[in-house]
Amino acid sequence: MLIVLSLLIGFITAFIGSIAGLGGGVILVPVLLFLGDQLDSFQWVSPQTIVGISLVVMIFTGLSSALSYLKHKRVDLKVGFILMAGSIPGGIFGSWLNQFFQTDGFALLFGIVMIAVSLVFFLPRDSSKENPFHRGISREKEINGQTFFYRVPIMVSVLFAFGVGVLSGLLGIGGGSLIVPALILLFKIPPHIATATSMFMIFFASITSSATHVYLGHVEWAHTLLFIPGAYLGGTVGAIVNRQLNSQTVEWFLRILLILIGIRLIWQGIG
Repeated sequence: MLIVLSLLIGFITAFIGSIAGLGGGVILVPVLLFLGDQLDSFQWVSPQTIVGISLVVMIFTGLSSALSYLKHKRVDLKVGFILMAGSIPGGIFGSWLNQFFQTDGFALLFGIVMIAVSLVFFLPRDSSKENPFHRGISREKEINGQTFFYRVPIMVSVLFAFGVGVLSGLLGIGGGSLIVPALILLFKIPPHIATATSMFMIFFASITSSATHVYLGHVEWAHTLLFIPGAYLGGTVGAIVNRQLNSQTVEWFLRILLILIGIRLIWQGIG
């Protein structure tokens, strides 16, 4: 039962995360928190072990997704490396902070972040408006015969990625749930490029964040290894589906899902 459920959870969370460039942690973490309350076979979970599992699993989600996106030339490598310059040190710091959280406080904070992220997806996206940043590197990328132009400010991107990295290491959410909306809303990067670049960044950021959790003894390897096969397959399939789906359909699903998850976790945190 535990093995089958772990494989299924790994696949579903990676599948959803890969489609939207979120990494899957936004689904995996609250699912494990819920199962820890409901099933005896998941009584081993704690904020530390959950985040440790989530970040290790996201290495394989990010790897499978990034390889697929790189193959189809959807990743903006230069933007990805700029984001990594901030997200990697931020992730290490956030992973260190995680050890000071108890379950209820962790659930409450995670729920608030999920509600905030879901509301970001409701912000209007007027593609006719210019990028508000006039300095930075100009980028040009072609996808399916269509060429896209956008500008990415280096320092703003690094500082923002650092903050996202802190939340990622602290909550185990990968950072994509914050990075993707920012890339689309602020920098006017096309959704498919933003999603692919996010998964590329998540792969490398998850390695350093999870290494910190391993060092702190937060990773339960006997349980973590059960999620990895499903996550790798889910990440690969999700990247394939991403190229076929209407991005608005995925976003509406995520809006509703993140709000429900946020409400459930806030209720658990104050209960």
